[in-house]
Amino acid sequence: MPQLIFFALVGLAAYYGYRSFVREAERVTAKVRRAEKQAATGANGTLVKDPKTGEYRLAKD
Repeated sequence: MPQLIFFALVGLAAYYGYRSFVREAERVTAKVRRAEKQAATGANGTLVKDPKTGEYRLAKD
């Protein structure tokens, strides 16, 4: 029985690590694509609208 608990914990840790890795990879990929798009268009940043004030500001990563 202790082996089953140990392997269950190892499996959960591996799953959590995998999900964290995938989330980070998606974030980095989105950042790279945004940078490539900005380089292609010659832009110096991406503007996003602030919902409270209605003003446009540069997007922060």
